[in-house]
Amino acid sequence: MIPFKRSLAAGLLCLVSLPALAAVQAFELANGLKIYVKEDHRAPVVVSQIWYRAGSMDEFNGTTGIAHVLEHMMFKGTHDVPVGQFSKLIAAAGGRENAFTARDHTAYFQQLQKDRLELALKLEADRMHNLNLTAEDFSKEIQVVMEERRLRTDDKPEARVYEQLMASAFEANPYRRPVIGWMNDLEQMNVNDARDWYQRWYVPNNATLVVVGDIRADDVKALAERYFGPIAAQPLPTRKPQLEPQQTGIRRVSVKAPARLPYLIMAYHVPVLRNVQTDWEPYALQVLAAILDGGDAARLTRNLVRAQRVANEAGAGYDAVARGPGLFLLDGTPAEGKGAADLEAALRAQLVLLQRDGVSADELKRVKAQVVATDVYQRDSSFFQAMQIGEYATVGLPVAELDARVKKLQAVSADQVREVARKYLVDDQLTVATLDPQPLDTLPSRPAVPGMRHTETGGLR
Repeated sequence: MIPFKRSLAAGLLCLVSLPALAAVQAFELANGLKIYVKEDHRAPVVVSQIWYRAGSMDEFNGTTGIAHVLEHMMFKGTHDVPVGQFSKLIAAAGGRENAFTARDHTAYFQQLQKDRLELALKLEADRMHNLNLTAEDFSKEIQVVMEERRLRTDDKPEARVYEQLMASAFEANPYRRPVIGWMNDLEQMNVNDARDWYQRWYVPNNATLVVVGDIRADDVKALAERYFGPIAAQPLPTRKPQLEPQQTGIRRVSVKAPARLPYLIMAYHVPVLRNVQTDWEPYALQVLAAILDGGDAARLTRNLVRAQRVANEAGAGYDAVARGPGLFLLDGTPAEGKGAADLEAALRAQLVLLQRDGVSADELKRVKAQVVATDVYQRDSSFFQAMQIGEYATVGLPVAELDARVKKLQAVSADQVREVARKYLVDDQLTVATLDPQPLDTLPSRPAVPGMRHTETGGLR
């Protein structure tokens, strides 16, 4: 439901089922490209990801969505690799590839057999500085992006509510703009906007290469030197801070759209992780989200869905890792005969109970067991190991501290959970967005646009 919600695994697992993995090794080329390698020799595969510290938060008004549009254009070929050949070469090597754009970054990835890593790095280095950006290709691809917006936002009531929530919760911070972009900006965009974005941000000193799998760190470093080393660094634009003014009262927004049921989403301003040594509130907020929405035994499902039957579903979400400000989200769909106001009242009541009575020892034990389970699942996937490294590196957090995150979460106390709930989940920090369902016969019908490619906006959540 919540677009960037991270949920904890529901099962209980034991850490002894997996061997300890190697530490992350870090390098930096002379041109500023950062490289992180994590050796994992359990299977003869490798994941390669290139992260650019450029997402929708770096866009200017009038060109919203350009980060995502350029992601599409990165598959349109170079001087040496014609349009469409990138994906075909990876597929012919038995691999898979894709890309995703988020507020904080844009990333491209390949997953291949370990002996084909050189191909992935060669292709990525090539399109880092040799991309063909033609007006003809752009005019076709922008139509695909606009159709993507129609299908994934304009025709999705919950997505429209979330978009309006973000635009209301933030006044100054660029997180208020949608990753996919506003339709009017997409309609007015041209190839020069894409060229400017590419020249501005797609340089080695604004990129991070992450490689996880059955490889040796020295081999990755040598390949990176060979293919990325000759690319010259470029001066980066100054990133001015765009601090969000303090909110001083509840904000509300209502969205009318064809839908069967109402929908509600509530957002509270909260901190994110900045100093991994001293910050404890983000870890407490993660535990709080899991107490509310961490499987069938969590409070929202147990109380609002099963006991009170005020909701068909209800959830909570919080992301502690971000370049910009954080939000703690609650959302849900009211049960038949109930409205958004009923669900909001029920969610508020759950928060009041938690703020007043805190959490029980059993709840805390359950959530911490789930934290361990989640860590096991993620460590079992080379892709998600790489994702964690890339997110930390792009945000500016020390990658070496990743292994300590589970201990930090396990150290959260019941008092700390109640303290962050009391401090941050208050009306002065709150924005509420609701869906006012309209008759379904008003849904537009549109012909499919050829060339739709699966990409992610908002990150892999």
